Amino acid sequence: SLPMLVDTHCHIQSIGLSYGELTTRELWANSDLTAEQVVKNAQEAGVTKMICVGCDYADSELAVQFVQDKPACWASIGIHPHEAAEMRAHQSNYPKFASLIHQPKVVAIGECGLDFFYNHSPRADQVKVLEFQLALAQEANLPVIFHVREAFDEFWPIFDNTPVRGVLHSFTDTKANLDKAIQRGLFIGVNGIATFAKSAEQLDMYKAIPQDRLLLETDAPFLTPSPNRGKINEPKQIVRICEFLAELRGEKHNQLAAQTSKNAAQLFDI
Repeated sequence: SLPMLVDTHCHIQSIGLSYGELTTRELWANSDLTAEQVVKNAQEAGVTKMICVGCDYADSELAVQFVQDKPACWASIGIHPHEAAEMRAHQSNYPKFASLIHQPKVVAIGECGLDFFYNHSPRADQVKVLEFQLALAQEANLPVIFHVREAFDEFWPIFDNTPVRGVLHSFTDTKANLDKAIQRGLFIGVNGIATFAKSAEQLDMYKAIPQDRLLLETDAPFLTPSPNRGKINEPKQIVRICEFLAELRGEKHNQLAAQTSKNAAQLFDI
């Protein structure tokens, strides 16, 4: 029998819509997949649970609506660091966003964090919007899905000031930052990027993640694992990511599937 798997990070709530986070829905618009088909494809592959992650206020609200009638799906509400300036420009969005934590099936805050690789929003705005979400997570006792890129030196002091449970989504950083994350009790989210990692250093980092701290994610529709690069990504690809990591780490696929699903259940209570 297929092991049950969890996609802890996907963006499927805007499939086929003319609203929702722009980049994501534009990518889905290139595909003839429907949301129902994507969920069904996942379940048939053994990916029985999916967390739909919001990137701004409207996208988060959409994720919350999307999951209500889908037993396999849960929502995370977040303001991505790219969207921080926009959020700060519309102060009325703060209370509206905060009120989403009371909706059914909201299991996390995020994705949120710091992105100093792109700097689409000024750093000061990114910090403020991250601090707001950390405070909200503490108040609601919800875990946090973090997006941190080229910004760990600035991230750790902010995190330590308001520690929460959470996951470093799409982790591709150093063994040193992996160790800092593990010391702080954080989980590590690994996606299709691992399947095209070239350097021994990066592959060694993936091998070093303790199995009880590892979460699997697709970031669908982005980051399709090899050998399907260039095609749209779907939650069903968790199977491929799990197989790749099991082989890399010298673990049994079924055992890694079971442990990562247990980790997801522990962090997100799903």
